Amino acid sequence: MDYNRRKFISFMGKASLASLVLPQFLMSCGNTANPTKGFNTISDERLQELQNLILEGITASDKDDLLLTKGLDYHTILKWGDKISDTDTFGFNNDYTCFIPFDDTNPKDGLLWVNHEYINPLFVSGFDENIENKLPKSKEQVDKEMYNVGGTIVRIKEENGVWKVVKNDPHNRRITAQTDIALNWDTPIKGKNSVKGTLANCSGGITPWKTFITCEENYDGFWGETIYDENNAESHVNSDYGWENFYDYPPEHYGWVVEVNPKDGTAQKHIALGRFAHECCTLYELEDKRVVAYTGDDHNDEHLYKFISSKPGSLKEGTLYVADTINGKWLALDWENQPILKSNFKDQTEVLIRAREASKLIGATQLNRPEDIEIDPITGNIFITLTNNKPKGDFHGSILKIEEKNGAFDALTFKASTYIAGGEENGFSCPDNLAFDMSGNLWITTDMSGSAMNRADKPYMPFKNNSLFVIPRHGKEAGKVIRVASAPRDAELTGPWFSPDGKTLFLSVQHPGEQTKDVKNPTSTWPFDTDNIPKSAVVAITGDLIEKMNRLNMIEA
Repeated sequence: MDYNRRKFISFMGKASLASLVLPQFLMSCGNTANPTKGFNTISDERLQELQNLILEGITASDKDDLLLTKGLDYHTILKWGDKISDTDTFGFNNDYTCFIPFDDTNPKDGLLWVNHEYINPLFVSGFDENIENKLPKSKEQVDKEMYNVGGTIVRIKEENGVWKVVKNDPHNRRITAQTDIALNWDTPIKGKNSVKGTLANCSGGITPWKTFITCEENYDGFWGETIYDENNAESHVNSDYGWENFYDYPPEHYGWVVEVNPKDGTAQKHIALGRFAHECCTLYELEDKRVVAYTGDDHNDEHLYKFISSKPGSLKEGTLYVADTINGKWLALDWENQPILKSNFKDQTEVLIRAREASKLIGATQLNRPEDIEIDPITGNIFITLTNNKPKGDFHGSILKIEEKNGAFDALTFKASTYIAGGEENGFSCPDNLAFDMSGNLWITTDMSGSAMNRADKPYMPFKNNSLFVIPRHGKEAGKVIRVASAPRDAELTGPWFSPDGKTLFLSVQHPGEQTKDVKNPTSTWPFDTDNIPKSAVVAITGDLIEKMNRLNMIEA
């Protein structure tokens, strides 16, 4: 990998101390970068202070704990099973997090959205697939599993340095696999304009109008999938969880980008953005209020997409494009104007439902599991994690950089290049989620599978547990890949999102103890409850280090 600190500084776009200028982005510190008015500069004095900031990384660890580097602390906000109201509890396997304050003047009180990606039946419903001659899964067990996916909206407040849930706040609610959700499309899908539930919720985003975006990824594990033979005849592939044995919900109702209104919990699925294993959806609002949405298909040999709306504030009217990264072109998934699509699909709706097939027909580039997408708040370049592709020998993944032509997000041509590759040389493997902080530092979480970590016969042994890394943008440490947190056993760290004042990093600790075969002998006991059951949780990471990294380089009007 051709990567070093000098190249990093030019690659990321670092300017001189006297001339560093932040462009028109709202520093919301998560999966979005919406434009804001004016330009802001950083003073020479603060940049000089930053030169003296030293980050002490931690070594790789296989310890069953959430370990943090010097200058960081954490406390748990929510964990699986916690009550959020008199009737609802926090779901399983929390992933993406997003925080929206009620008032822009008060960054310490607002609504937290959390995805719940999937379930482990052993813990959630008591169904043990390891038992021979086991009884079939019951409807009661399926209903428990359906409740524990989707998402959670909960009001949280920070008091005396600690974030806590506001109990029984009227905003607190669950969105589950049984919630009624409208389809934002004129044509019914499998005869329905409204469907049941959202699930497989991985990462997400936030809209310019301050609603939550949650993305349905591995939906086929819940409802199976429809496949087509060479004569276009369809058949059904069964799911892993067997939910279709009790409910007749077609797979085509899942695999979409879902928008959730934080005020009342109403939701809609955006068909125009295509159907596939969405990891995330990162939105940018153009000056004319049209919206650009980037999203990736987290599967081996799948694609990177971009939707450009034709009307202000719309995620329905517009065109979905797929990336040809070899030639630097966005290819339109447009049934009306692509003869090959017209000859293979009956209409635009079918193109969107079968976006993977359509993308390959028009020549899109197959990528190594495109996952999270973030927009660099300083350069405007787009960064995409390509987690890995083991069948093709890519065990450690990389981060792809897209430079849109002339910096225009609605451009149809771009330049693609590798920013950094995973592996022992750079100290991390399998990049997953990304976040830029208020200084433009890049934070990275990793996703090595629990079945492959800490095994001498696997290429991931040197990295031990999954971790959180930061690549500082300025100062003496600029360009270094620094491990600042190590996850508990079997877990991954997901959904990094900074509070509006930059003093808290919200982070999910997902699926600790995932490799457990016997609940009486779990592979992890984090977060060390009295019942010794591993539980996913959302934590708040605070401390002097985060404050310095944001405060010393804080945007000054």
